[in-house]
Amino acid sequence: MTDVDPIRIILADDEHLLRALLSALLTLDGTIDVVAQAENGKEAVTATLQHHPDVLVIDLEMPEMDGLDAVASIMVKSPEQRVLMLTRHARQGVLRRALKLGVLGFMSKGADPEEIAEVIRKVNDGQRWIAHDVLEVSVVDDSPLTEREAEVLRETREGYSVKDIARRLHLAPGTVRNYLSYATQKTATTTRHNAARAARDRGWL
Repeated sequence: MTDVDPIRIILADDEHLLRALLSALLTLDGTIDVVAQAENGKEAVTATLQHHPDVLVIDLEMPEMDGLDAVASIMVKSPEQRVLMLTRHARQGVLRRALKLGVLGFMSKGADPEEIAEVIRKVNDGQRWIAHDVLEVSVVDDSPLTEREAEVLRETREGYSVKDIARRLHLAPGTVRNYLSYATQKTATTTRHNAARAARDRGWL
């Protein structure tokens, strides 16, 4: 035990057994307190905005809303939120977007719980920490999409129309259509929705 207040975290992971095990192991020495758990992205957003944890520990791949989209939603209302993201498979392009969103820590779900606890402490102190295995995969970025093309495809995935995307990104509708056209060609698809899906599957978003 310690006289210092424990680090308050939220655990968000759709694998119930893994989440429960990690929660039990992280809290053993009393330096970390799990104030809430979430089994999908939407629950993670709700719980984080309600409890304001010191650190959100969130899985990248989850139903309802994935980890990146959940963090993006959280950062709109709580831009100082500190986040540690866990993943089984680091995809190309994911780390870049995570860092852009403000994620401080990124590591494998297969890491030892003691290592995860140590990184939680680093993130709580405002330090950035990226696991070597995640970094090795992420630096090999073969995405042919420009930042703007990826951005409009992400908006497309959310179901927004060209007009809505133009308004949200402060672009002309014609410019949005051009970006979508280029992205469709680069993904070898026929529609903007298929392009968004293909880009997502390849880790380009």
